[in-house]
Amino acid sequence: MTGLAALLDEIVGDIDALLLFTRDASTFDLFSDEETTMIVVAKDNAVGADNFVMLPLEFTNVNGRIRFGLEGAIRQELVAEGDEVVCLTTSFEENRIDTVVRVRADQFTQTGIYDLFTNSRADADVVRDVFEVAIELGRKGQKGKPVGALFVVGDAGKVMNKSRPLSYNPFEKSHVHVGDPIVNVMLKEFSRLDGAFVISDGGKIVSAYRYLEPAAEGVDIPRGLGARHMAAGAITRDTNAIAIVLSESDGMVRAFKGGELILELDPEEY
Repeated sequence: MTGLAALLDEIVGDIDALLLFTRDASTFDLFSDEETTMIVVAKDNAVGADNFVMLPLEFTNVNGRIRFGLEGAIRQELVAEGDEVVCLTTSFEENRIDTVVRVRADQFTQTGIYDLFTNSRADADVVRDVFEVAIELGRKGQKGKPVGALFVVGDAGKVMNKSRPLSYNPFEKSHVHVGDPIVNVMLKEFSRLDGAFVISDGGKIVSAYRYLEPAAEGVDIPRGLGARHMAAGAITRDTNAIAIVLSESDGMVRAFKGGELILELDPEEY
């Protein structure tokens, strides 16, 4: 075990911070006496940590989870870009730390994932709820068949001014919000028809069936993505909204902000 012990000592030795991905109090207590700065990254601060980064999605992909935690820790100035950080997380069993990763805080290119939730005009809970709708729809489709969908979140007044209706608006006189389980069933049903959903900063569903009209010139999206993604990029460039797209062709969920692709998720991994 000498070689293994030496390797582990090298991984955890001489670090600047510890990122602990847990909501479990007993796990937190195991590391609470560490002299190194400890930062808890989780859905909520159930353990009462002094240093905390909110993780709005589960990010079953460890790489994505660590990227988000690092970006959040850097933006909150809990770590500096050159710091050596050990991340303790789980890959196989919930609430049981089984994965140790050592990274330099600036090893990953800043993607804007953290800003997508914390510095968007829309509430972070609203952004999370829309992601969950898109991810579930990506997993299950519509009656077993893959579908595409486009959700434009935040700055709804300006988005409405830069779009036009394709059909009647089923939400015109309603006061329903994304995140309500009954409403989410409606969203999934309406998603099989053309047009975007427009959702306010606070989560009110303003409209369905909107045709987005911002000019696409100057919007740079990855090759192979179609008109729905182009519209998402353009509307987020011209407004303070973000856009979450479910691709019918490859089943991926993508998020745009400021005209740029910020995040890609595979619904089958959630």
